[in-house]
Amino acid sequence: MLVLSRRVGERLVIGDGIVVTVIEVRGDGVRLGIDAPRSVRVHRAEVLEAVEAANVDAAAADDDAVADLRRLVAPTLPDSSGDPLPDR
Repeated sequence: MLVLSRRVGERLVIGDGIVVTVIEVRGDGVRLGIDAPRSVRVHRAEVLEAVEAANVDAAAADDDAVADLRRLVAPTLPDSSGDPLPDR
C-alpha cells in the first residue's frame, strides 16, 4: 500500500485517467473528489461489502424455501421423500 500526505487542493493521478483530489479535511474526515472514466467503477468499500453480504444472505436458501420453490416450478414432481407434491 502506498501512503501519501496531501493537502487540500492537491491531487493524485492513478493510471492514465483517474485523478483523486483532496477537497476538504475536517476533524477525522477527508472529502475526496474522484475523476475517472465511466468505464471505471468507483465504490465505497463499506457499501460494496454490505451489498456482497446481502447477496450471500439472499443466496442462502433454507429447506422450506427450497421446497416452496420446487412446488412453484414443478408442482407434479415428487419431493425428496418420493411422494408427489400436492397440487395448489
